[in-house]
Amino acid sequence: MLSRLATYTLLGIEARAVEVEVDISPGALPKTILVGLAEAAVKESTHRIERALVNSGYSRPMDRIVINLSPADLPKDAASLDLPIALGLLVSDGQIEPNPEINAVYVGELALDGTLRPVRGALSMAIAARDAGSTHIVVPSANAQEAAVVEGIDVISVGMLAEAVGFLTGLLPLEAVVFSWNEARTDFGGYEIDFVDVKGQEMAKRALTVAAAGGHHIMMIGSPGTGKTLLSQRLGTILPELEPEESLETTQIYSAVGRLEPGQPLMLTRPFRSPHHTISEAGLVGGGSTPQPGEISLSHNGILFLDELPEFNRRTLEVMRQPLEDQCVTISRAMGSVTFPANLMLVAAMNPCPCGYRSDPKRQCNCSPMQIERYLGRISGPLLDRIDIHIEVPPVPFRELSDATNGTSSEEMREQVVNARKHQARRFSAVRTNVNGKMKPPEIRRFCKLNKDAEELLKSAMEEMGLSARAHDKILRIGRTIADLADSETIAAEHLSEAINYRTLDRNYWQQ
Repeated sequence: MLSRLATYTLLGIEARAVEVEVDISPGALPKTILVGLAEAAVKESTHRIERALVNSGYSRPMDRIVINLSPADLPKDAASLDLPIALGLLVSDGQIEPNPEINAVYVGELALDGTLRPVRGALSMAIAARDAGSTHIVVPSANAQEAAVVEGIDVISVGMLAEAVGFLTGLLPLEAVVFSWNEARTDFGGYEIDFVDVKGQEMAKRALTVAAAGGHHIMMIGSPGTGKTLLSQRLGTILPELEPEESLETTQIYSAVGRLEPGQPLMLTRPFRSPHHTISEAGLVGGGSTPQPGEISLSHNGILFLDELPEFNRRTLEVMRQPLEDQCVTISRAMGSVTFPANLMLVAAMNPCPCGYRSDPKRQCNCSPMQIERYLGRISGPLLDRIDIHIEVPPVPFRELSDATNGTSSEEMREQVVNARKHQARRFSAVRTNVNGKMKPPEIRRFCKLNKDAEELLKSAMEEMGLSARAHDKILRIGRTIADLADSETIAAEHLSEAINYRTLDRNYWQQ
């Protein structure tokens, strides 16, 4: 007897439809054959499924079993196929009779006792099932809230194989899981850190406010202990809240790699990723025989913090250049190409020299000019050009550390950022760009026009500092953001002057 059930498998972060066909031939030599380009995790599933059936009170079919996973040319490497295969075996063996009125998709990994374990990519599968016209998706209980985020499809939560059987046959009516945005925001939407914890560094806070307001990449240079990491970790607290669409996009990535916290249905705060400098190219941008997203994509709609930037392998850093420009990563393999989103803010931090104390007024630097040149040469000019804002983070004086008064808080900084983003939303309502830092050349020419004084100031700065054409555009983008923070429709000379100050490191910092 032949049975067919619908399910999904992951390719990158996208769910691809799979039809599980099970055919049992009575009287033939007992044997289980699995076809359909199944990878190791799926091939091993037959033994797991057989024991789950027996331990759940069902009989193990003793005839010739052929399991086909269609389409045959799509690689399938997920334990989420366990549940539909098990149900298909029971239907084909005549142990259960499915209800033909139920249009459902089944995903889940089985334990030997018949319990269902969570799977990766439940959110992507629910989205794909809804778009394909399915009315129900049956998922393990641990994935129910995650899948229930998707509107337009009923998510059925099951904890045991027997519950899935009851739903398939129509003998066990199960209510769809209901998702509450308010409850999720209460449980997972807050921050426990604040910029008020950072003593001093008001100039750095101003630069971070500009960066957050316009979505600009930023690099901080300073001696060890000046607060670069502390500042970076708090950048997410001043960014606008994730929009529902952004939250879904980010959650899809984390769900596909199994990075969601237990019980967490959605990513409701902007991700902050801080990989170690020993990370490989594949770890940073993604890769593998079956492409998986890297740290760049895990930072989508959030922040990628690269501490000790010159310590990273130069070749590893160079592969970031294209994703920073295009906000996506495309990985090509023999099986095809996969594109991962990578719309992020890059925050880099580094010391001014190998020992770290070149700019410290109270500590002596013993690095030779050749050592410093070699250290700073690990960062290429093209990559440096892609970082909009460069600032120096000096040591904090004792009087500021011991000052009982609080500095600028995250709430105050966020108000400025949100206000500036409103200006940008109105400006870019008719184009695909959403922040100043992502403006393309035609948009720069349209929205960043300068008066005569500002134009002369920019011309002088370009000639004196020897800036590239890309740095010229960066200055205009930053100037536009500073003007937005000041509620100014035009970019005045004072706005442009502040923007140029964020690029002065290009000119004279390395020769100090």
